[in-house]
Amino acid sequence: MAARIRKGDQVQVISGVEKGKRGEVVRVLPKESRAVVQGVKRAMRHQKPRGVGQPGGIIEREAPIHLSKLALIDPSTDQPTRVGFRRLEDGRKVRFARKSGQAIDR
Repeated sequence: MAARIRKGDQVQVISGVEKGKRGEVVRVLPKESRAVVQGVKRAMRHQKPRGVGQPGGIIEREAPIHLSKLALIDPSTDQPTRVGFRRLEDGRKVRFARKSGQAIDR
């Protein structure tokens, strides 16, 4: 299955407690159908000290959010959109925004 949301994409949360928040995808977990989005779904983690470089304490970090709650931001209209796929003349498969029809991939 082709990835509709990839690392580095700008997305908006479309449902849940975090609805309306925007951020950049930091990491995608395809087996779990989840993604980590910068600034969205912050969670507190109690962490033990792990040596010299990592002190212990309560650390705030982003938790994964389900892909069905995310919508890609259309680069031309700056609005959330669904993602489609099409083949170019040279045979490459690219993602495109359904609202504007503009190709997302370079």
